Amino acid sequence: MSRYEHRKSEARIRFTDVSGKPIANADIRAKLTNNEFLFGCGAFDMLGATAPDEFPKKEFFQDRANKWLEVFNYGTLPFYWAQFEPKEGEPQTESRMRAAKYMKEHNVRAKGHPLCWHTLCADWLLEYDNKTILDKQLDRIHREVSEFKGVIDMWDVINEVVIMPVFDRYDNAMTRLCNDLGRVRLVKEVFDAAKDANPDAVLLINDFNLSESYRILIDGCLNAGVPISAIGIQTHQHQGYMGQEKLQDILKRYSAFGLPLHFTENTLVSGEIMPSHIVDLNDYQVPEWPSTPEGEERQKNEWREMYEILFDHPLVEAVTGWDFADGMWLGAPSGIIHRDGTLKPVYHEMKKMFHEEWTTDTTIHTDEQGYATLEGFRGEYAFSQGSANAAFTLTKAANDEEKIVILA
Repeated sequence: MSRYEHRKSEARIRFTDVSGKPIANADIRAKLTNNEFLFGCGAFDMLGATAPDEFPKKEFFQDRANKWLEVFNYGTLPFYWAQFEPKEGEPQTESRMRAAKYMKEHNVRAKGHPLCWHTLCADWLLEYDNKTILDKQLDRIHREVSEFKGVIDMWDVINEVVIMPVFDRYDNAMTRLCNDLGRVRLVKEVFDAAKDANPDAVLLINDFNLSESYRILIDGCLNAGVPISAIGIQTHQHQGYMGQEKLQDILKRYSAFGLPLHFTENTLVSGEIMPSHIVDLNDYQVPEWPSTPEGEERQKNEWREMYEILFDHPLVEAVTGWDFADGMWLGAPSGIIHRDGTLKPVYHEMKKMFHEEWTTDTTIHTDEQGYATLEGFRGEYAFSQGSANAAFTLTKAANDEEKIVILA
């Protein structure tokens, strides 16, 4: 089997016209329009692009959104509680809904991030006791997951639980709650609430701590019946690319659960590497952190290698580059475009991988009964023959039953 064959399927399809007559001995173009694999990026700029017309710099964000849409089919939208609901009872639902609907209209899958986290937790929760905090947290999850159902059906339910009960940089409601309930019970409470609000949603646990502690936590959660759909893995590599050996070790550790793996937050910089003695990345504060030509070439090559490794692993379903543009988190040169919107080498490299290499655009020929076999990368296809068109989704189980496609 050649590399990436596990990303492909084949289906025997019978093509007919609207009357049911077979389209015999015909050439039909089959073009993949949306890969099943989720090629993702932080989609925070979508909030600016979909804001009201009077919003400052709207054209700037619209330009970013247009460039974003040329590459990705999956994006993360921010639901940090402190920003989403700075005043109790006044959530910023409208702005997120506009962005999520815009993404859906462009055939992009949106994920909400996160529903529960100690960082950027709403300060007004500190006025309440732990029982009330839990009630409000669960109510918040029911509200968001229910209201966005059908527009956002994927959520980072809880973020960075390994460190949550020992986080001591400042007081916050979730660290209090996690200390009171324990990690596993808190995870179960928030996952059960999300599952109840949308039984069909993809629900992730997410963490940057990829040590044995995270593996033990996941094992405990699964034994407690927590409905984890996929394991979220963060790799913010501001201090240098981890390399193939470490990446393979992470894949081995977390593939043991047999669950889908989503590389949810990933960073590779195109400038100076952050010093290795920095423990908390947030502590690295420099006046400016420029991108450099040699750094951009390094970033391009590192993203290429990392994507090839992850796309090759059968349990990896999604990979998300965290920053679309330079200068976002930590002011780092961590995007695939510059601050001014000009494109970096890695932008072209990703576009090449996703839309030229890991795609299918072929011509299939029907027999006298109108049958033809499609073989290609799984995902959504557009068929065309003359002025007639049809849509089709090639799945892993595509050959389980006969497929009939009507070209009209």
